[in-house]
Amino acid sequence: MSRLDRLKISLSVHGLKCLNLPPGQPMRIFIILSLLFAGVVLNGGYAPVWAAGETKKRAPSGLKLPRFVSLHADEVNVRAGPGVRYPVKWVFVRRRLPVEITAEFETWRKIRDSSGAEGWVHRAMLSGRRSIVVVDKQTTMRRLPKTDSPAIARLNPGIVAQIERCDPVWCSVETQGYDGWIRRDDVWGLYKNENPN
Repeated sequence: MSRLDRLKISLSVHGLKCLNLPPGQPMRIFIILSLLFAGVVLNGGYAPVWAAGETKKRAPSGLKLPRFVSLHADEVNVRAGPGVRYPVKWVFVRRRLPVEITAEFETWRKIRDSSGAEGWVHRAMLSGRRSIVVVDKQTTMRRLPKTDSPAIARLNPGIVAQIERCDPVWCSVETQGYDGWIRRDDVWGLYKNENPN
């Protein structure tokens, strides 16, 4: 029995499919995968840095990673891994809550919330519509993007708002029937120099 036959048997015992490849092809694939793995390990497991701290990392979907999205449904199961066979770790019960996608696997997205908790959700449970959540302390929603502009409302930590547009310091948002401007520093769901318009 050849080494290749033993490998096929070993793979089938573990429930993996074996491809019928032409002679020499398995070795080429092994070498390519080894080089890719070595490149990631030697680089500390991170994508290469191209400019001013920005990583050019693209997900299988073709979209950038990491990126912010919001929850699309009222109830979203967050699982321990990418698939229904993994147990549910917790359930989000907050539609439009912003989350950060940090990884992708087929139709599953690994997300992180504002507290740093991570888990996997199906992509159908996410929306590209952007939102923010107030963190740490109460913030003031103002009529105009100025600190001396009249206050419209005071937003407590945990309040979620839909983003209308942003400038480098302020974001125009809508929440619970109120429209106004809040400072970017008081919320989570935006990258520092990002323009989500």
